[in-house]
Amino acid sequence: MGNKRFLLLVVTCLTFVTISSAQHRRYAIKNGIGIMGGITQFDIATDNFTTKSGSGFTGGMVATVDLPHKWYTVSYGLQFAQNSLEVLGRPTTGTGPSEQIEYQMMAAQLAFLFHVKLLKDNITIDLGPQLQYNSELELDNDNQANYIIDGYSSLIAEDLSDISQFNFNGVLGASAGIGNFKIRAIYSYGFTNILNKLNDQNLVTTPNPSKFKGNQNMLSFVVMFTF
Repeated sequence: MGNKRFLLLVVTCLTFVTISSAQHRRYAIKNGIGIMGGITQFDIATDNFTTKSGSGFTGGMVATVDLPHKWYTVSYGLQFAQNSLEVLGRPTTGTGPSEQIEYQMMAAQLAFLFHVKLLKDNITIDLGPQLQYNSELELDNDNQANYIIDGYSSLIAEDLSDISQFNFNGVLGASAGIGNFKIRAIYSYGFTNILNKLNDQNLVTTPNPSKFKGNQNMLSFVVMFTF
């Protein structure tokens, strides 16, 4: 079921990107297609766990719509990212020190961005909404599956896997470049509660009865080539 939803999202995203490259009949609009790739820094801001951001990578494509008569341009972007995240926990046996439990998360993100021209198209401020479909949190080391999450008496590492997979983000960043080459820094903040699905799992959360709440944040540094 998850694979079908992921495939449907990808097809929909590609359709949007294709449509966006169509020529407008009234204005001298210049369209383009670009490819991008780079690195990410990912974290989930939450009071439920002690987290540590992890690095990852991203790649994708973008369809640009250049509006020479406007102070902005627009683009549709589809990117795929593999992110990592660490949560503090401890072994179920013994009284050893706490350890970092590493998780991996894949994500497909569709963004519609406005690019405010500061210096023509060479320097822009980029902002807009972003839809995301992500995988569950997958343990990097299966041997840590039964580790106890810090702050809880019996909540274990594998209990955190089933997070919310559809999320809505806001994007803010900047781009700089010359000609067909640009460097872009983008910050994505999750407006939806990415941990909300954990509240439906009937997990034992003693001695911390608070509901699970977390907002993802991801910083991306990418290079982009357009043609």
